[in-house]
Amino acid sequence: MKIRKEDIHKIEDYLWEIPKTFLPKMRVPARVLASEPLLNAIMEDRSLVQLVNVASLPGIQGASLVMPDVHEGYGFPIGGVAATLYPHGAISPGGIGYDINCGVRLLTSDQKIAEIKEKLDPLSKELYAQIPSGMGKGGQIKLSRQEMDKVLLMGAEWAVEKGYGVKEDLAFMESKGRLENADATLVSDMAKKRGADQLGTIGSGNHFVEVDYIEEIYDESIAEAYGLYKGQLVVLIHTGSRGLGHQVATDYIRQIMNAMPYYNIEVPDRELACVPFNSKEGQSYFKAMCAAANYAWCNREIISWEVRTAWTNIFGSTVQPLKLMYDVAHNIAKVETHLIDGVQTDVIVHRKGATRAFGPGFEELPASYKVAGQPVIIPGSMGTCSYVLSGTARSKELTFGSCCHGAGRRLSRTAAKKQVNAPVLKEKLKEKGIFVEAGSFKGIAEEAPIAYKDVNMVVETVSDSGIAKKIAKLRPVVVIKG
Repeated sequence: MKIRKEDIHKIEDYLWEIPKTFLPKMRVPARVLASEPLLNAIMEDRSLVQLVNVASLPGIQGASLVMPDVHEGYGFPIGGVAATLYPHGAISPGGIGYDINCGVRLLTSDQKIAEIKEKLDPLSKELYAQIPSGMGKGGQIKLSRQEMDKVLLMGAEWAVEKGYGVKEDLAFMESKGRLENADATLVSDMAKKRGADQLGTIGSGNHFVEVDYIEEIYDESIAEAYGLYKGQLVVLIHTGSRGLGHQVATDYIRQIMNAMPYYNIEVPDRELACVPFNSKEGQSYFKAMCAAANYAWCNREIISWEVRTAWTNIFGSTVQPLKLMYDVAHNIAKVETHLIDGVQTDVIVHRKGATRAFGPGFEELPASYKVAGQPVIIPGSMGTCSYVLSGTARSKELTFGSCCHGAGRRLSRTAAKKQVNAPVLKEKLKEKGIFVEAGSFKGIAEEAPIAYKDVNMVVETVSDSGIAKKIAKLRPVVVIKG
């Protein structure tokens, strides 16, 4: 299948559509949120082919969607959003991804960049010492089978109960850091074994811990509600459910592929394997996915504890403790209610490399954020910048309350390694005032700024389209990579 520019119709500024008449199997249109330059870049890989295939899922509603940071993934493109009819519409592990609840959180300090510049180098080394990073790297917490089951059921609450977290953090996490549908018995022994020593670790790939300062504020009132101000030091943490989540995906993709003939389901791409949400297999996967998501929230809370420890070791105990501004999930499926064709409809929203971006008044938000809307955290690359935005009512109309999750890759990891001299890049970043610590030069090369789209263009697209509002721009000074 080849998708040409003439197959894509412009609906409005920043919104494009491939009509459902494009292919007989499409049940809904396929839509792209992007500026025209970004759309042209998106057409360079198979993202739009995957988007069109997603539009064939049983029970899909409205449209299959991709955000401007989209790139090719497993089954679903990364940056994809799809809502299927609850309870009998499809659930597809490919629409969530292997790194279940890969997500990002932002911690705020009461310190300014001007006050601590001379301590950035020792801070980078202390953070790297405190936070285990790298492929397969284990942490200091070793979970027994019983404690693992508690983590899978309790999520971030487990970290708080064990002294590795802060109770006040829970109110500032998506779903308060716990999905109640989790069932630890549906997570395999292999998945539990892989996750037994990985709590409090960031892993490898695009995961990181990053110290930034706020370079610019765009909306003073919402920034104040979020506790943000110009010059402030903040910390971004980006990671997910590690080997445990990967194994959950692996286990259930295999089971669901085998179950599809029983439900007479055919899909144009085997990577879109799916079953009805209310089927035995669908419920088993969903409950295991919820358990893996809980593990990820617990992981990020424990990493926050490690960051807070490093912070105290460098700056002393007299500075104010780091506060959690918010924590969002990227790779997850949730049952939500959305207005579709004028009717309030319960749907299963798949977000793969996409962030929830609900507007003001959303009942789950902390009281101090209800007027502002949900924080949306968009990391860039380690040499550029990141953004904090706020969700809007418009996102519910256009994207099932969803937004982009980052800059989005433009080069594969292999291509990046061929083009980047990692030691030279590390020195160049240091000259720019960015201290990088990583387990290998390979990791630095794979995550080089050149490997990513222009985060400014991506953020301008979601901002100008109205699905999220720019609040603050962040500039990196310390980066910890796997």
